[in-house]
Amino acid sequence: MSRRIVSLVPSLTEILFAVGAGESVVGVTRFCTDPPEGVAGLPAVGGTKNPDLAAIAVLAPDLVVMNAEENRREDFEALTAAGLEILVTDPRTVDEGVALIGRLAEAAGAGARGRALAAAQGAAVARVRARVRDRRPVRYFCPIWRKPWMTFNADTYAHDLLRVAGGENVAAARADRYPVVELDEIAAAAPEVVLLPDEPYRFQERDLPALAPLAGTPALAAGRVHLVDGKALAWYGPRIGAGVAAFAALLAAAR
Repeated sequence: MSRRIVSLVPSLTEILFAVGAGESVVGVTRFCTDPPEGVAGLPAVGGTKNPDLAAIAVLAPDLVVMNAEENRREDFEALTAAGLEILVTDPRTVDEGVALIGRLAEAAGAGARGRALAAAQGAAVARVRARVRDRRPVRYFCPIWRKPWMTFNADTYAHDLLRVAGGENVAAARADRYPVVELDEIAAAAPEVVLLPDEPYRFQERDLPALAPLAGTPALAAGRVHLVDGKALAWYGPRIGAGVAAFAALLAAAR
């Protein structure tokens, strides 16, 4: 008998379907949009930060999958107190993201397909590593929010993905994992590329004028400001290999 699973993380929902465990998913958040045909019609149990705990209990799941960063500790504690089995994820590197595929698949009863998918993603990452080996890193700035400007430091999955792809994060040494920054400070670091993802803040063409303080940087001088796929940057799972490869190609153009 398949397990009844509630997923409170969009990327984990996608992994469950990718490893063939979609039929076990009985509840998701309203932010779980992929795969569209898989999540359509599934009960939505609130958001990642404000799940409907009563609705989750009604679904009587055998397993609830969560993330240490996207979900709240108090919700984890409440679900645990209700007697539910919880799988908490917290990948902060590409390799941990690859390993998570197999771990989640095993918990969902889809171990064989999970191992196969993890192996495929790992092989794709290895090919990128081989291509960028011995090439100089490309300095980049990648904000994830505006008003205030925010980015990420070295202790994050996005940082590691771009590191593997050949990037050097100009905010890597910041103390906070998601520091607030001033563009004048970023300009002094002379990024060669600026990456503007479409989530969590949805950067668009209309945001480009706000980068005026970076006008003297190599990135803006060469027109290397790119609107990029936020899911490729932050969603671990079946997107890992393609995401690393895409960013490696984009960064390589700046060398």
